[in-house]
Amino acid sequence: MTSSPAARAGAEVLGTALLIVIGTGTVVAAARAGGIPWWLMGLAWTAAVLVPVALFIRVSGAHINPAVTLALAVSGRIDWTETPLYFGSQVGGAFLGSAIVLGSLGNLAHLGANLPAPGATERSFVGELGFTAVLVASVFVLADRGEGRSRWRILLPAAAVGLATYVLGEWTGTCSLNPARALAPAVLSGTFVDLWVYLLAVPLGAIVVALAWKPRSVDLEDRGPGRRSADV
Repeated sequence: MTSSPAARAGAEVLGTALLIVIGTGTVVAAARAGGIPWWLMGLAWTAAVLVPVALFIRVSGAHINPAVTLALAVSGRIDWTETPLYFGSQVGGAFLGSAIVLGSLGNLAHLGANLPAPGATERSFVGELGFTAVLVASVFVLADRGEGRSRWRILLPAAAVGLATYVLGEWTGTCSLNPARALAPAVLSGTFVDLWVYLLAVPLGAIVVALAWKPRSVDLEDRGPGRRSADV
């Protein structure tokens, strides 16, 4: 897979914006409707990840998450020189997506910002760290082994986020697992309570897996932009 830096940046902006529009848009729409079951919110966040991954995986690798990019760089799966382009595009896309939600649905439910339930700050930290590790592990399976026949492995990261939403949602405010997803609605809605939980726990979870799981094989036809070679 080869693509220009401009194409990769554009894919990450659009992919992250789409993630935010579908995911946090569902949170805001649910608030308008008086709430929805957590299993349905989990399905919405599954779709929020799956749709941009399916659309952009062959352009940019569809990281759509600074924690994923960080883990790929720490583990040696992409070069560190790739990270500024990805980080900037993901944060920009997240703010674009949150602005679309604000303009179309209004400033309800803090634009879907993450807010730990009362007394659940510590549990939220542990949960975000743990499920970020699960998410990064699913990304590494996809990165190292390719998409699989019929592209079934692209379901793995989406399923991890959907499960995290269902399990952690009541504690963490639909869960984050993504610093850009946490930051953009918080800034645009002016909601900064316990934001540090998501900006600290998520990168830590990503780094733990990245340090422990180095690439041992690479599908040459599926190697993403900036991908380093690895011993087979």
